[in-house]
This record gives sequence, C-alpha cells and structure tokens, in this order.
Amino acid sequence: MKIGIVGAGLAGLAAAYDLLDAGHEVTLFEATAQAGGLAGGFQDARWEWPLEKFYHHLFQSDDAILQLVNELGMSDQVMWPTPRTSILYQGKIYPFSNPVDWFKFPGYNLWDFFRFGVVGAFLRYTKFWRYLERETAVSWTRRWYGQKIHDISWKPLLIGKFGDYYDQVNMAWLWARLYVRSFKLGYFQGGFQAFVDRLTTAVITKGGVLKLNCPVSRIMPTDNGLLVTADGQRLAFDACLATTSPGLLSRMTPDLPAAYLEGLLALKSMGAVVMTFALKRPLMDKSNTYWLNIPATSPDKSQNELPYLALVEHTNYIDKKHYGGDHIVYCGDYVNPDHPYMTMDQDQLETLFTSTWTKINPAFKPDWIRKSWLYRVPYAQPVPFLNHSQHVPDIRTPIPGLY
Repeated sequence: MKIGIVGAGLAGLAAAYDLLDAGHEVTLFEATAQAGGLAGGFQDARWEWPLEKFYHHLFQSDDAILQLVNELGMSDQVMWPTPRTSILYQGKIYPFSNPVDWFKFPGYNLWDFFRFGVVGAFLRYTKFWRYLERETAVSWTRRWYGQKIHDISWKPLLIGKFGDYYDQVNMAWLWARLYVRSFKLGYFQGGFQAFVDRLTTAVITKGGVLKLNCPVSRIMPTDNGLLVTADGQRLAFDACLATTSPGLLSRMTPDLPAAYLEGLLALKSMGAVVMTFALKRPLMDKSNTYWLNIPATSPDKSQNELPYLALVEHTNYIDKKHYGGDHIVYCGDYVNPDHPYMTMDQDQLETLFTSTWTKINPAFKPDWIRKSWLYRVPYAQPVPFLNHSQHVPDIRTPIPGLY
C-alpha cells in the first residue's frame, strides 16, 4: 500500500518505521523545516550537543520507546542520571525526589508523610485506571490524600497544567504520572535530536520519503483512496495517517461526517510556552535542583508566586560541558491557546519570567543571561475530562483509509 503520514514528529516517524518494515510505501509530510516535533532540538554555535526546544526525558517504564531505541542500536547511548526534583514552598526550595525528602519536607507532618507514601504506592502499582477516570483528580486526591496534601501538592500542579480546566481533569491522568515511574531519568548522548536523527535516517534508509516544509492543506477521499494536497501538489494514497492535533485534522478533512467532527472538536488541549536561557552562572546551584515545581494558585498565572509552571535547570541533570560551559535553564508553562503568553514578544516574556529569579537565587543579575530562545505551540497537552477514553474518537475515521 501507498501510505501518507501527516506530521514527522516521533509518532509519525515511529509509524513510518513500522509500516516500512511491513512492506508498505510511506511518504511523510512535515510542515516545518525539521523532523521530531516537540522532541526536536536546536543548537547554539558554542554547544557540542543540540538541546530540546521543549524539555524532555525518559522514564525506565517507557517500554515502547525504549524498545525502539534498542532496535535502532542506541541503548548504550541513553544515560540514566538521578536528578533532583524540588518544590517551592513558602518561598523556599525543598528537595522532593524520594521518600527521605518527603519525610523531611516541612509542609507534611508524620501522618501526612505516611498517607502520602501509602496512597502514592497504591497509584504506582494499581492497573485499574478505568475506575480512576470516572472521578476528577481534585475530588480523588482531596478524599484519599487529605485536604492538606491536596492543597500543597496536587491542586497547584493541576492548576499549573490545565488552567481553568483543573477541576475537570480525571484522576487517571494523575495516575499515569505516577504509575511505575522511575527516579532515574533517561537522556540521549547528543540529546533527543540524536534519537530523532537516527530514527529519521532509518526511515529514509528503509525507503521512506520525508517532505519537509510541506504542510498538508487538504485530505480528500476519492474512489480509489485519498488525495493529499501539500505545498501545492496533489498526491494519491491508499491510506493516510494524521498525527496532528484534532483541530488541524478537522480543518484538513472537512469531508468527515458531522458527528465525528463534533467529537474531534470537543477535545480540548493546552498550548506550551518554553523559554530557554543560556546563563553564565548556575541559578539553582545551592539546591542542585533539576526540576523545580512551582505552586500555581490562579489559572491565568496572574496571581502565582512565579508566573510559570516549572523551572528546569537542565545542566543540573546533564553536564554543562556539552553546552560550552553554559548553564541551561528552561522556564516552561502550559496555557490556553489564547493566553497572552502565546503572543507576547520574547523581550516581554523574558522580563516577566526572569524578574522573579531573585526569589530563587538572590544573587541573580540580568547580565548572567548570555542568550535566550522562545518556543511555543498551541497544541501540547490534551485535557482528559471524566471518562476520557470513552470520548476519544475512533482512530479509524469514517473516511475509508484515513486514520
């Protein structure tokens, strides 16, 4: 079969890899100049390794991608450090990576620590997620963790991740964040771009065709299959796989039945904003924190102590020698696609974000910043409402051959 794939992110590339192995002819269409999607990287002239536009790492429980890594012969190129996760609590940074940290955390008493551990252990090992998606995470965590732990740990996380939707997200989403998660985090030698490059090369070597800077504007059914319009060209396929956002798929395929389109458009999502900084000095050197969880109190970010969800010092995880001695810091957030962060210019966002850094490190000065980069996407985090699995449209669309 001749198969077209819309999107050359990791989902599109992995699908192409398997379909080529099955003997099909595959063409990938990518709207941007680079394959890899959200896992794609960029590289400063001073750096040995590329860096992800949107911070990434692997968990030891990520079986599917680790199997693909092994097939590509890259298992020995994955490092497994154990970086420190911390939490900002009452203006101070506290380690929050493991049971010892949780025991020492001043926000919890002994009963809270016991409850946090027991309920967390249940979530780490239970497989009955379908029961959990029937209840909101707000309701479940308040009942089983208790009001205090809910208010300190889970409510701020949910507000930060989902904004106005925070109290509508089902508990299975939070379960998936905790289920058999590992303290060690995986990272590729050469960054995730090295993995993207290896996978892309494998796809092309197997006979796949990759068309960059080639956005698809229309997928139209025909008597013999599908007609894909991309960059002014029309190409015929027996089948097509769209790895795009639901909204983009609906615009590309107006021929989909109204009921299916309605289901697509009912799916909500959050956009992502990530600003990356190359600093001359470390920001969180005293705590050696890789990932700092920032408590969120208002969905629009306006009343939060810090105006973003996470502060990630990448070089407290991966050695700065790979980045020319720069200390790499990410400020990341999930926001509604119409949030002001999606349209503010880079200087405005840089000032907004870094003006709070003296709360993290009182010695911080703006002249520590050597360079910054800004990346944004309108579709990054789907919002899983109650019984989400029952409302996801079927992967096989009503148009024959379109998935």
